[in-house]
Amino acid sequence: MNLRIPGPTPIPDAVAQAGAAPMINHRGPEFAAMMARTTAGVKQVYQTQNDVMTVTASGTGVMEAAVVNLVEQGEHILVISIGEFGDRLINLVNIYGGKCTELKFDQGLAADLNQIESTLKANPEIKTVLITHNETSTGVTNPILPELAKLVHSIDGLLIVDAISSLSSVPVKVDEWDLDVVLSGSQKGWMTAPGLAFISMNERAWAKNDRNKQPRFYFDLRRHQRSAVNGQTPWTPAVSVWFQLDHSLKLMLAEGIENIFARHARLGQMTRSGVKSMGLKLLATEGVESNTVTAIRLPEGIDGERLLQVAQDDFDTVFAGGQGSLRGKIIRFGHLGHVHEPDIEAGLVALRGALAKVGYKG
Repeated sequence: MNLRIPGPTPIPDAVAQAGAAPMINHRGPEFAAMMARTTAGVKQVYQTQNDVMTVTASGTGVMEAAVVNLVEQGEHILVISIGEFGDRLINLVNIYGGKCTELKFDQGLAADLNQIESTLKANPEIKTVLITHNETSTGVTNPILPELAKLVHSIDGLLIVDAISSLSSVPVKVDEWDLDVVLSGSQKGWMTAPGLAFISMNERAWAKNDRNKQPRFYFDLRRHQRSAVNGQTPWTPAVSVWFQLDHSLKLMLAEGIENIFARHARLGQMTRSGVKSMGLKLLATEGVESNTVTAIRLPEGIDGERLLQVAQDDFDTVFAGGQGSLRGKIIRFGHLGHVHEPDIEAGLVALRGALAKVGYKG
């Protein structure tokens, strides 16, 4: 099966097999040694010297962890949304009692720094900003993180970045760009099964965390930080997924981070060129297209659900449908993680064949 969705992503055979290793004591020296190795490896991929915690959760889990640790009840918050996952951040802020200012951009567009600056000037009480770096629902990557961090810090604010579907596949220079809080998830470019998520915190973030009186327990990041000193997690970790992460990091670091970025850029362009050669249009505006997932507008009269079914049944290929208001209007072609040219070629052949079978004449 050619799994061409934006996550969970295909897992190398050796990584999958690593997850079948015999269970170990999660409070013993073997796990502590593995935790030290993986934390060091994750920090290399994050390009940071900041604290990075590995949490047993989905990507949404660390989204919630960021909010519960860093958003105070009644605090004015700006959430910048370019799609479904930005909207998820809005929901989380509202659930935990933040006073959310929503800055939404049309589907297919990246966030505009000038509009963000105007919003912050009009709302000087806002000191915490949340943004999605790579929006898998629309196939758009926000290119403004370095400038946005400077803007937020100029008002003595804090920037929280959802990089769940970007970090490890495209550049996210946490320290160089001075990003305060950055999230990622194992089932994306990390070539590992779902179940682990990562969150980095700099000193600015820890200071805000310690001032925040928001109740928390499982996602209390100070608990995670303190437990890590002793080579443990505060709660029972997903040990088998950790085995996989331990092996996938070896593969990633052997390939080289810059080489991984270059591969994703190459495959992203290959996908977009192949899709356009079929006469199809992309949802993302030119210049902000994601190198991890391509969102493809469905031609007039094409049934998206039937297209997905034909691709799977007749061409052994799984694409993703649209989410929310984009359901039935787009399909999404994932190209992140353990993916190479033959996978993209096969995906394009499957897409062309499936389109023909559902009546597309392009």
